[in-house]
Amino acid sequence: MTQSSNLVFCGTPRFAVPTLDRLVEAGFKVQLVVTQPDRPQGRGLELVFSPIKERALQLGLPISQPESIKNNDAFRAELTALKPEAIIVVGYGRIIPQWMRDLPPHGNINLHASLLPKYRGAAPIQWAIARGETITGVTTMKIDAGLDTGDILLQQEMAIAPDDTAETVAPKLAAVGADLTVETLRRLQTGSVLPRRQDQAEATLAPILKKEDGLVDFSRPGTEILNRMRGFQPWPGAYSKFRGKNLQIWQAAAIERGLPSFELKVEGDHLLVGCGEGTSIDLLELQLEGKKRTSASDFLRGYRPQHGERLGS
Repeated sequence: MTQSSNLVFCGTPRFAVPTLDRLVEAGFKVQLVVTQPDRPQGRGLELVFSPIKERALQLGLPISQPESIKNNDAFRAELTALKPEAIIVVGYGRIIPQWMRDLPPHGNINLHASLLPKYRGAAPIQWAIARGETITGVTTMKIDAGLDTGDILLQQEMAIAPDDTAETVAPKLAAVGADLTVETLRRLQTGSVLPRRQDQAEATLAPILKKEDGLVDFSRPGTEILNRMRGFQPWPGAYSKFRGKNLQIWQAAAIERGLPSFELKVEGDHLLVGCGEGTSIDLLELQLEGKKRTSASDFLRGYRPQHGERLGS
């Protein structure tokens, strides 16, 4: 496979944009960009382009946006006519059917934002941080019929800093992954990459996030709660209840105190809440339902929470 050979690129989110850019910069011929159809968003329900469509338009690349791909004869004919040597898939959001996997000689190559077989699924960055990992990375793999179960081609590790969130890790991983995808294609060209099977015994899952994942369970240890807060940014975030109203927790920090789980304690301008295993966290920035985001000190002055009041109800 030469760098001028035909590729088809399938992707949708912002995470995929650096890979598309690097493929073009490296001289690979992207014959077609496949992305999700435009979706209505906002109060006006205006149709919004995916980040990949926006970038493909800027690069002057052909675009296809099929509603479905499994039994789409027109789309199948379009891809078949292009005779791609590889199909690159980065966060496309569709299950790749067998006919599409069989089409190119080098298969469908997926860039996944974890060190497979760990964190298979839709939210690998978020769950890696939420579960306290200090190392993550990216994997290029050949897509098969399973969920992120295909043979591994290349991997690259990356450290997760203590103050990293899903929002800060994602663009760094996207850049690392873009370079790894180009390296993977070049090594496929020279035959210097040997696919290897994943160890199923080491597999973990990273399922799509749900709103309820952001509900803080203060019976968990404080460090676990803080990790989940970092991982679940910007959505679903971290929230609880205060005096019957939703309370969004924007920032918090670990503190060496032993308080009963869910119980509040006021110390000067600090609002503490007890967590599991004799731990506590310092609530730094909060937002009560229907109100503005505010510092803990302003929250204390405005709502005067009492010692022994509880979150979660």
